[in-house]
Amino acid sequence: MPCISQFYGIAVYIYYRDHPPPHFHAFYGDSEAIVEIETGAIIEGSLPRRASKLIAEWSSLHRAELIVDWELAESLQPLVPIDPLD
Repeated sequence: MPCISQFYGIAVYIYYRDHPPPHFHAFYGDSEAIVEIETGAIIEGSLPRRASKLIAEWSSLHRAELIVDWELAESLQPLVPIDPLD
């Protein structure tokens, strides 16, 4: 599972050949959340409030890139790193 971005202690991963809907995994300390790419909603797990807000902001800024990486992962192609939140 490649790490596609890291910022403020948050690591973002997309697994190869993962199940729909298109999503990514966000890790912060001992917390993990699965975030739907299309909506930015946490569909499983949880993050602390601050990390949740940061991941929501980041995912809305990079939605198109996340979709590209999801499609690459489905076809087992190398993923493209995504810029962190500034």
